[in-house]
Amino acid sequence: MPHDLDRDLDRIAVISDVHGNLGALEAVLADVGARGITRVVNLGDDAGKGPRGSAVVDRLREVCEADVRGNWDDFLPHLEDDAPAEMVWWRDELRPDQLAWLGDKPLSHDLLLSGRRVRLFHASATSVHTRVHFHHTPEEFAGMFAATDLTGPGPEPAVVGYGDVHDAYLETRHGRTLFNTGSVGNPLDDPTPVYVILEGVPDSPDPAPFGVQHVRVPYDVETELAVARDRGMPRYAEWEQELRTAVYRGRVVTAS
Repeated sequence: MPHDLDRDLDRIAVISDVHGNLGALEAVLADVGARGITRVVNLGDDAGKGPRGSAVVDRLREVCEADVRGNWDDFLPHLEDDAPAEMVWWRDELRPDQLAWLGDKPLSHDLLLSGRRVRLFHASATSVHTRVHFHHTPEEFAGMFAATDLTGPGPEPAVVGYGDVHDAYLETRHGRTLFNTGSVGNPLDDPTPVYVILEGVPDSPDPAPFGVQHVRVPYDVETELAVARDRGMPRYAEWEQELRTAVYRGRVVTAS
């Protein structure tokens, strides 16, 4: 019955790469709440690059039912004092308990929705430090669905979601779906924060309607930039460029 199916469907917000941008996170969480969504999964890189990593980590610990480890989560707790000054600044903006929590986060998270196993991790099935871009090879696509030391053993997923590259997209090949959430706090495809809504019947092995939707949420970027200036955050010019233009700081742009 359609009415019963509507009642059975659940929605899960999947976010990633907040990178210390509390304003963007709060805007996204407000949109999530306005839609009546109560389940939130985060795919890592909570701090670093932006000015409010500590507040972001505390907020994510409040709202997320699962939070997997990203590459920044992995290396920030282990930075030495002689690391580049900006890295030490982002490390020291976090409390010791937060650094410990980041380093202990799980590497992947599995869900069952409408008969589809959904696997979520930060960057790839190989490592939090192995990057898979939107323009990838067939071999890289297939590797995202593999069982590895990072994912652990188990049935191959039909759907894989990840973050890391800050570039939202959705791709389906031969019955397998790969999506990138994009970034909440540091999008590099469009300056507007973006997240994903997964919809389906939770914990059900039976086929049923299933959806993946990207949602973009505007926020007050000027306030966030003012916080970074007030706190004397290093690499401010690069941060401002990325937030305003979605052009990655490592990309050289020349006039045509």
